[in-house]
Amino acid sequence: MSETIRIIGIDPGLRHTGWGVIDITQNSLRFIASGTVKAAPKADLANRLLEIYNGLNSILGEWRPDEAAIEETFVNKDARATLKLGQARGVALLTPAKAGLSVFEYAPNQVKKSVIGVGHADKKQVQMMVKVLLPKATYDSADAADALAIALCHAHNRQTLVQQMRMASVT
Repeated sequence: MSETIRIIGIDPGLRHTGWGVIDITQNSLRFIASGTVKAAPKADLANRLLEIYNGLNSILGEWRPDEAAIEETFVNKDARATLKLGQARGVALLTPAKAGLSVFEYAPNQVKKSVIGVGHADKKQVQMMVKVLLPKATYDSADAADALAIALCHAHNRQTLVQQMRMASVT
């Protein structure tokens, strides 16, 4: 009997945080659900972060993933925007960790390389490949499609990472 692992991918954002849930059984991938947590754009920063936390917490409770994968923040020219995105990312890291999940992080180029085969691809290419790998996938935003790509990246890389975590806990 094969073990099924449920993975949630999270694409953090201060206005839109994408999420996608997949199951992996051996080499078989199955789409479960996806969506976007939307924070009120006019709310102050603390309340937007709270909306992200509450939304992700609710999703974790509903879909009960075993592991979480989150995209690392890329640094852009606007330091203030990068700092705010980092705060949303902190909430996206904290929420599954608080729920007891192992949390894995992936650079944007690593996600694209795992899903498409090259590290520099546009959002349309990512969405197209998500549909190829998960034909039944539906998503309400590019952020949700990106979250599914993050979950797929983790599905492709998890065996090595989980073994590394086990080895580290033994030593």
